[in-house]
Amino acid sequence: MEETVKPIYIEQLFKSKNPKLARWIPKFVYSFLKRVICQDQINDFISKYGDQKGLDFAEGILEYLDISYIIEGKENLPAPDGRYIFAANHALGGPDGIILISFLGKIYKKLKFQVNDLLMNLKNLNNIFLPVNKHGALAKEAAVDLENAFASDAQVITFPAGMVSRKVKGVVKDLEWQKSFVVKAVKYQRDIIPIRVKAENSKFFYNLANFRTKIGLKVNLEMMYLPKETFNKKGSTFTLVIGKPIKWETLDKSKTPKEWAEEIKNIVYQL
Repeated sequence: MEETVKPIYIEQLFKSKNPKLARWIPKFVYSFLKRVICQDQINDFISKYGDQKGLDFAEGILEYLDISYIIEGKENLPAPDGRYIFAANHALGGPDGIILISFLGKIYKKLKFQVNDLLMNLKNLNNIFLPVNKHGALAKEAAVDLENAFASDAQVITFPAGMVSRKVKGVVKDLEWQKSFVVKAVKYQRDIIPIRVKAENSKFFYNLANFRTKIGLKVNLEMMYLPKETFNKKGSTFTLVIGKPIKWETLDKSKTPKEWAEEIKNIVYQL
């Protein structure tokens, strides 16, 4: 029987993971966390779409949130019979990835999307999601899965920043793009398709991120608010701009992979 996403109950989660700690957490803290992670809204969605999988599940999320999107530069999309890496800025931390699955999934039959470990718990998309930062005993298996995905005929979607955009000096932008997608593009002879997601999170999200950084707190508190950021996007329309393909042959040794990653990031933000 296929696994599907289950309802989330934050208090039960704490009790199952750390019973001793859970006993000491006051009720008002649980109530606060329920509101922050939007427990009721998430469970309402699960009750309606929890049995969907893959592209259907992604469409269900957009339908539930009444999110639509506009595509510019669609003529730049390559034919479905090739193998590509779709590299985008990570503007939102939820809806942007779902929109990419929705849009590209209607054109290309097979998709693989590099995501963090946490999202691998979303079983409804485990036929698309690919873990990128496994640790310990699972690291070797994840690395093999990653290589197999790039060697396959599936299209690979990636957010090279690996984290949601932040506001630095008043400008909302991805932090450093990791070089791995450039290395894989050359190794597996895949052209890179740059995609700009034109969207932003709330001022609160960016202010919290900057405050946390300023006081030297390493725990990403702002990430806890991404569900709320997502539900606050209800009824929104976002624009995606598709850039011209970047031939893998052009990613030569005139620049290091890290420098190429930065150049492609700049191309994305010029779209």
